[in-house]
Amino acid sequence: MSLDLTVGLVCAAAQWRLLVLLLRRFEPRLLWLAGFVLFEMLMGAGYIASVSHAAARSPHHSVAVFAAVAYSYLLTSSVALVMYTVFDAIRKHLDAGTDQARRRALNAAGSALVAAPFAAMGYGALIERTRFEVSQVDVPLDGLPADLDGLRILHLSDIHLGMFLSERELARVIDVSCELRPHIAFVTGDFISTAGDPLEACIRQLARVKADAGMFGCLGNHERYARAEGQAASLAAQAGIPILRGQAQRLRWGNSVLNVAGVDYQRGSSKATYLLGAQQLVYPEGFNVLLSHNPDVFPVAARQGYDLLLSGHTHGGQVTFEILDESVNPARFFTPYVRGLYRLRPQDTSTAAYVTPGIGTIGIPARIGAPPEISLLTLRKA
Repeated sequence: MSLDLTVGLVCAAAQWRLLVLLLRRFEPRLLWLAGFVLFEMLMGAGYIASVSHAAARSPHHSVAVFAAVAYSYLLTSSVALVMYTVFDAIRKHLDAGTDQARRRALNAAGSALVAAPFAAMGYGALIERTRFEVSQVDVPLDGLPADLDGLRILHLSDIHLGMFLSERELARVIDVSCELRPHIAFVTGDFISTAGDPLEACIRQLARVKADAGMFGCLGNHERYARAEGQAASLAAQAGIPILRGQAQRLRWGNSVLNVAGVDYQRGSSKATYLLGAQQLVYPEGFNVLLSHNPDVFPVAARQGYDLLLSGHTHGGQVTFEILDESVNPARFFTPYVRGLYRLRPQDTSTAAYVTPGIGTIGIPARIGAPPEISLLTLRKA
């Protein structure tokens, strides 16, 4: 069962439970009951538009806003309802032996608990969504040519410039990126979220990054959903940013060759055809970097001979929190490669993958526990 279907069923069950609770508490009236049902139908339609990518294909921004509001409401209200259900069971258990003062304190604590998901959503939307962080990571690799030891790589992804990330906010990201003085820069897809988003403005800002060897990129799934793959590649080429679509470019670095290859978005439902033909882009006498929006291709890329995979797509889960030292992260439902540096096996430094949480948001316009990241990787000889 897919994650979208699972979330949809959980939200539907929660909204049904909410209706039952309202009917028990208030005298049912046909007018408000009809209004509630209509509201829930609209929220359901918004959720379907979001997960079916209909919002991404629509040129009308109002559709994307409606889908985001619906998704946010269903998710937040469902979590709040779960908390209410747990608290209500505890309250009923304690009520009999609790005096009036403690009962009031208990009710106040319950109200705060139910309000917590809405407060978290507000924090994630208003603060953490634009709390851009720089993550500097050393990547030790066996067989790294001496001339590439210390190479600084800027990695950006999942910008999603549009309704929920302004050009001014992206400009802040680019300003910080320029201060890092990378040797080379890569962007791994999802420049925009929906059709009609300011793709040209996104490319314009990315072109401001000054790296010794320039910037290279690949496309993500949202370029496909928005039917903007050709436009994105064309605009980027005009700005001096080659978008590698089943292509590779060799760069001479001292006496070494840095071979950069890129592929279009590899659909998770087509694992049997991951990186079909990409092995032909490998340069055996060079250091091979693969740009792929989807990080699930890592094992295939390693088998084909790539030394380093750079990906995004997961947003680091976008909403994640810790429970008993375990990370609760929705991205883990569909990939083991969620965020950070990965190896195929522990202590294996022959190849590596780095998955950046990216810059923007999708689904809900908030980040909780997964702040946006500007990634600076430094290659090191293992």
